[in-house]
Amino acid sequence: MNLVNKAIKNLKINRMNGYYIENKEELFSLLDNLIPNKCIVGTGDSLTLEQLDVYQYLREKDIDFLDKYDKNITKQEKKDIYIKNFSSDVFITGTNALSAQGEIFNIDGNGSRVAPMIYGPSKVILVVGINKLVLDKQEAYDRVRQHAAPLDAIRLNKETPCTKLESCIDCRHPQRICNDFVLITSQFDSNRIHVIIYNDILGF
Repeated sequence: MNLVNKAIKNLKINRMNGYYIENKEELFSLLDNLIPNKCIVGTGDSLTLEQLDVYQYLREKDIDFLDKYDKNITKQEKKDIYIKNFSSDVFITGTNALSAQGEIFNIDGNGSRVAPMIYGPSKVILVVGINKLVLDKQEAYDRVRQHAAPLDAIRLNKETPCTKLESCIDCRHPQRICNDFVLITSQFDSNRIHVIIYNDILGF
């Protein structure tokens, strides 16, 4: 808990908001408070959100959910949703790592997940499993590059070297997913980013 408390304290210093929850009931109650009815909500790809049934929760809310996971959606429609995410009221996704210094670190393939974290939506909600907490940004980088990214490449059926080696060699493969490295250290608007730390091992 010391690491959790330190991260929440430093998120506040960095003009972001941190929360600690124990279960899905607490998660959905908090999301009800953070997501107003009738608003537009976009999401980024997140195994954590999938594991916690957040996408289904959003489908059942009185909101305009930009649901890119609809089985009947076309490739162009999905691309259009990526663009619409920038003008959403709320953007919710997971994150690759959260440091005890209150820093948010992510690696992305095409930027569709990290870009709205940085700019566009009025509110950004990040749900992070306890396993994503690290001491500092160097540990965050090492964790994501050598652990999370190879596992995600395997999940996405990529043919990059890391899927066989299970570690990163900084390849130049055309299917490489380690393209965008984003470290968020602070915000102008202290009520924009909300980081929910969930007491379970989630995602990679």
